[in-house]
Amino acid sequence: MARSEVTGKGHSNRITDVEGVLVGHETLSEGSVQTGVTAVLPHGGNVFREKVTAASHVINGYGKTSGMMQLEELGELETPLLLTNTLGVGSCLNALLDHALEENEEIGRTSGTVNPVVGECNDMFLNDIRSRSITTEHARRAIRAAGREFREGSVGAGRGMLCYSMKGGIGSSSRLISVDKVTYTLGVLVLTNFGVMSDLTFHGKQIGKYWADKVKAEPHEDKGSIMIIVATDLPVTHRQLTRILKRSVTGLSRTGSFIGNGSGDVVIGFTTAKDHPPLPDYLLDGAFRAVGEAVEEAIFRSLQESEPVTGRNGFRPPTWSELMGKYPI
Repeated sequence: MARSEVTGKGHSNRITDVEGVLVGHETLSEGSVQTGVTAVLPHGGNVFREKVTAASHVINGYGKTSGMMQLEELGELETPLLLTNTLGVGSCLNALLDHALEENEEIGRTSGTVNPVVGECNDMFLNDIRSRSITTEHARRAIRAAGREFREGSVGAGRGMLCYSMKGGIGSSSRLISVDKVTYTLGVLVLTNFGVMSDLTFHGKQIGKYWADKVKAEPHEDKGSIMIIVATDLPVTHRQLTRILKRSVTGLSRTGSFIGNGSGDVVIGFTTAKDHPPLPDYLLDGAFRAVGEAVEEAIFRSLQESEPVTGRNGFRPPTWSELMGKYPI
């Protein structure tokens, strides 16, 4: 009988291990402005004309992500995905509109309009979010910068983010899935801005409690968020993709998150597969396991790859490497 299983990590252990997927950043770092934009492209072509099957899942809905209503209704992604800070959503929407209108003369004439999708987290502890520093041009630069190689940590949308009271940001990971002897790839990119240090769990060890007893960690309540982007080349339907996205919560919870009331935890995913019959449901177990593993690792990558950032009011959160250096586990 056919089976599905996780067989390892992708070549670069990033979301761009999924063929065609590209990621780009634009980082703003000057004084109290510590923020940016991250772009995820399902492919390098015209996304409006070459739509991909997509879905979303809200784990906890304290957030201002835009474009999910049509994404869920029609099950298609027709623009790049942009991630930024909460008050930068409008600029990113305009950037996606500009990008689509320039490429497609039929929009607003013969084909209706376009549904831009933007996700966000609130970076107000490190970034002067009230300055509304993100411009349309910053977002356009992130799209233009998209490639298979990209940095993780304190870059792009992750520049001003905190995770478990430490410096968080952008993290990524991927898994290979063997389905009836055919290998597929599932990749994850996260924007981490959630959790308090005392909850942090690393490979089953509650290291957060150990570290929290030794350092002054802020904030003291979990009022942050996480954006989880999932890409795959598995041939699945919108319904099946939604089922995969729901399992991302297993990876989130393994890091110690209890999905706090003030946390916006949102998952958006897409498949690049085309013209293939969808897998039967009983072969999705490999993808269910893969997305949990990849989300967990991507979250830790966002911590491990983050560099020190000093932002608004001189606030400087500790980094994973600093704590590991002083208080190894």
